[in-house]
Amino acid sequence: MNIDVILDARASADEIASLGRLAERYGLRTVWVSSLLDARDPFTNFSVLARSSTSIRMGPIAVNPYEMHPVRIATALLTLNELSQGRAAIVVGGGGEALEALSIEPVRRVRAVRECVEIIRRAAAGDVVDYQGELYRVRGYHLWWVEAAAPLLYVAANRPQMLRMAARVADGIMLSDLPPPLVTEAVKLVDDALAALGRARRDFRINNFVAWHVYEDRRRAVREARQWLWLRGLFRRWVLETFLDESDCDLVLSRRAAFQKAFLDKTPVIEGVPERILEALVEALTLTGSVSELDRMIERLKQFQSAGLTEIALRIYANPADAIRLIGERIVPAVA
Repeated sequence: MNIDVILDARASADEIASLGRLAERYGLRTVWVSSLLDARDPFTNFSVLARSSTSIRMGPIAVNPYEMHPVRIATALLTLNELSQGRAAIVVGGGGEALEALSIEPVRRVRAVRECVEIIRRAAAGDVVDYQGELYRVRGYHLWWVEAAAPLLYVAANRPQMLRMAARVADGIMLSDLPPPLVTEAVKLVDDALAALGRARRDFRINNFVAWHVYEDRRRAVREARQWLWLRGLFRRWVLETFLDESDCDLVLSRRAAFQKAFLDKTPVIEGVPERILEALVEALTLTGSVSELDRMIERLKQFQSAGLTEIALRIYANPADAIRLIGERIVPAVA
């Protein structure tokens, strides 16, 4: 199983380049950054790394076709791909925090993501793109300068319709904050879809976005993990039901405002949520603990590998260089 890292999207191009080169030296496969409303442009911000590295892949997650037209996504991605000599990647999704801020109501998510991926793929082949989709139409779009090998196209997918569509048009999927039992279910669904399409499983990548909170001080790790629970896809009952009973699910879903307040206030205190539930959330939805507990982290990663992941993307937080060194020295050899 390959190991990726997800960096803070607010970092500068020079910071991302430095961390990306470090990740490359330690044998990591890809560095990702999220596409956020208050961050630097995720394509341009990789330009320094693209020109100063040799093997590591790079790309944004998850870009959506509602706030950025598929043609503009394709042009930005293929420019990055040219700079990196064919090492760019992207995760295309149907959501994102910017949509709410921009008052954009996403419609027909599966269809929108599919058409976006199809337009990018045709542009990456260097073809003249004349595309008549149900949502997007393109005429005479031709990136004549494209020469590099095509970038990897992932779909951000968790649920059946998006997973099946991704099996049809993408190079892979990136799940989000799913525990191993749900990864197993998603992989089974994708495998069935690939088989029905006659696609080889070995050519399809399955990734999962997982938060990594590991420090010398376990208390620090837990505090950080709790502060970020708001972004862990917390309010999906179908996820919570895999490790909480019905009444606990109800309580978590009723405390949405408390989790958001903790995130905004940068505090691990979530009002009205019992300690046992917070412990269960952190354990099920993140990789959290002290450096002395790395064997437990490795065992969990092996569970993900057994569930069918070909790669995993670890979102790292404070002290990213230290996190990359730890992951490169202890995790990569253990799960390769």
